[in-house]
Amino acid sequence: MARHLITSALPYINGIKHLGNMVGSMLPADVYSRYLRQRGHDVLYICATDEHGTPAELAAKEQGLPVAEFCAQAHDAQKAVYDGFALAFDYFGRSSSPENREITQHFARKLNENGFIEERAIRQVYSPADGRFLPDRYVEGTCPHCGYDKARGDQCENCTRVLDPTDLINPRSAISGSTDLEVRETKHLFLLQSKLQHEVEQWVARHEADWPQLASSIARKWLTEGLHDRAITRDLDWGVPVPADTWPELAAEGKVFYVWFDAPIEYIGATKEWADQDPENRDWKSWWYEADDTVRYTEFMAKDNVPFHTVMFPATELGVREPWKKVDFVKAFNWLTYYGGKFSTSQKRGVFTDQALDILPADYWRYFLIANAPESDDSSFTWEHFTATVNKDLADTLGNFVNRVLSFSKKRFGEEVPAGGEPGEAEARLGEQIAELLAEYESQMEALQFRKAAAALRALWSAGNSYLEEKAPWLEIKTDKEGAALTLRTAMNLIHLYAVVSEPFIPVTAKTMREAFSLADDTAVWVSQDEAKALTSVPAGTPFTVPPVLFAKLTDEDLATYKDRFGGDPA
Repeated sequence: MARHLITSALPYINGIKHLGNMVGSMLPADVYSRYLRQRGHDVLYICATDEHGTPAELAAKEQGLPVAEFCAQAHDAQKAVYDGFALAFDYFGRSSSPENREITQHFARKLNENGFIEERAIRQVYSPADGRFLPDRYVEGTCPHCGYDKARGDQCENCTRVLDPTDLINPRSAISGSTDLEVRETKHLFLLQSKLQHEVEQWVARHEADWPQLASSIARKWLTEGLHDRAITRDLDWGVPVPADTWPELAAEGKVFYVWFDAPIEYIGATKEWADQDPENRDWKSWWYEADDTVRYTEFMAKDNVPFHTVMFPATELGVREPWKKVDFVKAFNWLTYYGGKFSTSQKRGVFTDQALDILPADYWRYFLIANAPESDDSSFTWEHFTATVNKDLADTLGNFVNRVLSFSKKRFGEEVPAGGEPGEAEARLGEQIAELLAEYESQMEALQFRKAAAALRALWSAGNSYLEEKAPWLEIKTDKEGAALTLRTAMNLIHLYAVVSEPFIPVTAKTMREAFSLADDTAVWVSQDEAKALTSVPAGTPFTVPPVLFAKLTDEDLATYKDRFGGDPA
C-alpha cells in the first residue's frame, strides 16, 4: 500500500480556533487520514501550532506572560480541544521546537549559498512611542485595495491581498495605537522569489490539473501577477533567529525569520519531532527527503493559506536545491461563514471549538461540518441548519435505526443476535444496494470530495431504514417469527457495517456501535464488496447490548438557547 503524508495548515497560537478553521484544515485531514488507515495505507498525519510572529508577542503581552510561557500554555489548550474533537494526529508539534529552528536555519543557509537570499537596506516603519521598528503585523490601517480599516501590514483579512506596512492608509501602531510613525532605514534578508518564478511556474504546471480549481486558480493568479522578492526577517524578540555564522550583523541585531518562512518548514520540523521521540523506529527523512516516488503528500488548508503553500513554500524548497518532498495534492476550502458573515478569531464572531464541545459531543460537529464543507463555494453555518441536520441525519436516520433494531430484538429475542432463516430476495437486493453505495462512498473519499462522501454515507444509513420499513419486523413477527429474526439479524449486520465505515466521520459513535456486539474476534478494518453483499459479519448467537441514545434530537428550546448565546445573523 502507498505511504501517505498528510498535513493541515498550522493553527496559529493566539487563541482557540473557530469552526471555520476546523473545517478548513484539520478536520477533513483527520477524516481522510482515518479513511486511508482503514484501507490499509501507511499514513503519517502531522500538524503543529504556529507560534512565531507578532500576534504571539501581542497576545502574550496582553496576558502579562513571557511569550514562551504563553505559547506553551496555548499549545496545550489547543491540543486539548483537538483531542476533544478526536483528531488523530500522528504528531502535533510546535514551530518553536529546536528541530524547526535547526531545519529553518539549514534552509536559509542553503538558499543563501545558492544565491536566493540577499541582504538589503530598506525603509521600515518605526514608532518613537514604542521605541522600536514595527514588523508588518504591528502596523494596522486601512487597506488601499478594499478600504477595510483593520488591515494588517502583511495582509488584509478582508480581501486577502498581501501588503507591506507602508501600503496602509492612516497607519497606526498595534502596540500603542500611536499614529506618530516614522520610516527609517534598517537591514533585512530577502528571498529572491523573482529568480525562482520560472521554476515555480513549471512545478505548478505539472500539478495544477490535479488540484481543485480553487487551489490552482489562486496559485496561477499569484504567478500571473509575478513573484516579488520578499523580506524573510523581522524585528522581533520571538522567532527562529538568523544564524550568526552566516549573518553576524543581523544576528547581533536580534533579527528573526518571518513566520511565513519558518511555519511551512515546521511540517518537516514536526516530523523530526515525531521521529526524535522514538529514533530507533521512526525515520523522518524517509517521509521528506528523496521521497517523491515513495510518498504521496496531501495538504489541507483554507483559501487564504493557498498562496503560501502553492507558491512561496515550493519556491523555498526549489531554491534549497535539495530533494525535499513537495506537495502532490492541495485540498483547498472556501470559507465557512456564520450567518453569511465571517468567522473571526480577532473579533470573536461565531462558534469557537471549545464552546462547541461545551454544547454537544464532537461527533455532532464532525458530521455537520464535513457534510457541509465549503468545497465549491462558501457555506453558511446557521443554528437552524445545524439543528435540522443533526435531527434528520444523525438522530433519525442513524441513531433511531440502531436503537429500534437493537431494542426490538432484545425485547422479542433476548440479548443474542437471532438466527432466523436463510436470506431471501429482499436481503439480496439490500446487499447489492449496500455494495453499490459503499463503492460510491469509497470513490468520493478517494477523490477527497467530502460533501459527496457524506451524502453517500447518509445514503448507506438510509438504505437500512428503507429495508426495515419494507420488512416491518414488528408486523412480520406476528406471522413469521423466523422471517423477523432474519430481518433483525440483517439489520444488526448493517449496524456493524455502519460502525466500520462511519468511523472517519463519527469515530466515537462508531466505536459505541461496534462495541454493542460482543464479537470474539472483531478485527475488521474495512468492509469488502463481498462482505457488504453478504452481511454476515455478526453471526447468530452473538451477544449484544443496547447502547444509550446515540444522538439526542435538538429541540426548539435548544435552538433558542444557542441563538441567544451566540446570536443569529451577525449583521
